[in-house]
Amino acid sequence: MKLFFGVLLAMPLVGLAQQPSFTITGNVKGLPDGSKVFVTDVSNPTDTVAVSSVRGGQFALSGHVSEPNLFELNFDAVKKKTPLFMGNDVMQVSGGVDDMKELKTAGSPSNDDFTTFQAMFTPYFTRLNALMKDLNASTGHADPSYQAYKKLTDTIFTVIDQFIQKRPNSYVSPFILVVVNQLTEDVMAQDRRLHSLSAAVQQGYYAQYLQKQLDDAKVGAVGTPEIDFTQNDTAGRAVTLSSFKGKYVLVDFWASWCGPCRMENPNVLSTYKRFKDKNFTVLGVSLDKTKDPWIKAIKDDGLAWTQVSDLKFWYNEAAVKYHVQAIPQNFLVGPDGKIVGRNLRGADLQAKLCELLGCN
Repeated sequence: MKLFFGVLLAMPLVGLAQQPSFTITGNVKGLPDGSKVFVTDVSNPTDTVAVSSVRGGQFALSGHVSEPNLFELNFDAVKKKTPLFMGNDVMQVSGGVDDMKELKTAGSPSNDDFTTFQAMFTPYFTRLNALMKDLNASTGHADPSYQAYKKLTDTIFTVIDQFIQKRPNSYVSPFILVVVNQLTEDVMAQDRRLHSLSAAVQQGYYAQYLQKQLDDAKVGAVGTPEIDFTQNDTAGRAVTLSSFKGKYVLVDFWASWCGPCRMENPNVLSTYKRFKDKNFTVLGVSLDKTKDPWIKAIKDDGLAWTQVSDLKFWYNEAAVKYHVQAIPQNFLVGPDGKIVGRNLRGADLQAKLCELLGCN
């Protein structure tokens, strides 16, 4: 019996000894003796992964991480830090704290990929930040600033495709896809990029984080089927979205109390008048709470198309299905019941319908 319990007690120690670990040895000038150097997880900054003290500019850190991820090497005495994308690697860091950009890091394939990513993409992101100032004043897709933005983001994704194609086994690849996800509404393209990576990488933290974002964004995404719903119109008659199949229908989420919606209504109205005889219509879905303001807004704005609502405010069941969290918001559904456009406002809506239905 004593032997049996002795084996049990020894088992965790054996497991711990076999657990992979990282080591970081450093030789960094400018660090006072006795000062602390520690590694933290960028995704959880309060999580200190390893800590060490400096002696003669040198330090040694060791610990375990579950997968390659983005961490930070912190120099407590000088309140400076540097990113490290690492797994359970044997790494060396050298240089001086006076010039953090010149710190040299070796021994981690993941960090090598991360460094390559920074060198390749920093110039693009610098240009993108400059363009964003002009883009905020853009009047639509025909605006030169938008065209410049679109050309640059297309270039960025071309380079990203080349990067991840060469690195399907790198945990840096899904990290990059997370970074640029806000630059595209093409959910399906992002999904294809993510699933081009190795199975192991797809199970990692950044891949799983991105997958959750993409799963949410697929709701109402271009190329996906419409999400059917039924609500009552102003006369109390049930109207079902799928009953419009065979037509282009703009599912327009709005409300009488929404100022931007009321400002957009004249654009929707002019578009409706221009294309209503070309197999196009609008289905308005109101997020109103009471009927009278809803009916009054329809009359005041001259909205001539079908209007529905369940008068549940932000809990409108159609809005919940489409993950609508801000209005105005719209989805353009094609005759086959698939979404062909979303958030098309002003001139962009008419341009899309000209593309689909012609403007003659």
